[in-house]
Amino acid sequence: MRTKFYYLLIVLIVAFDQLTKFFIANNISRYESVTVIPGFFKLVYVRNDGAIFGFLSNSGKPWVFIVLTIASLIALMLVVYYFHIVPAKDKLFKFALALILAGALGNLIDRILRGYVVDFLHFYAGRWQWPSFNLADSSITIGAVLLLFIFFIRKKETCIQSS
Repeated sequence: MRTKFYYLLIVLIVAFDQLTKFFIANNISRYESVTVIPGFFKLVYVRNDGAIFGFLSNSGKPWVFIVLTIASLIALMLVVYYFHIVPAKDKLFKFALALILAGALGNLIDRILRGYVVDFLHFYAGRWQWPSFNLADSSITIGAVLLLFIFFIRKKETCIQSS
């Protein structure tokens, strides 16, 4: 795959992420929920001014916003760096990094423009509830799982070859 494919993927994920967040923010009141699959999935508009899964959310402290924004920028720069040094033939690795990059960009855009990240996907079963998240979070998670898979497989292959 050519590098243009990954850039297009990044742009499409960021655009879809921002469009869904815009739709939620403009059509659902804050904390309102819309049941999609009863007993399992609903849309809910949540403003996450903290980190992953709401960690440090609602602290009201300006340093939290500054630290999270700087940390996001640093992480984004590292992913961009690795994205550019990974050889084009390493397609799965580049794909995983592109997913992480797109998700990080989507949430960073929110943090900078809104001062918080819009979360709206909420899965639950009975009393078990998964914290609300968004498409950018999903992209980051899928990319990270792919990276773990790649590292695990490569380590296993290295161990087998050295035996």
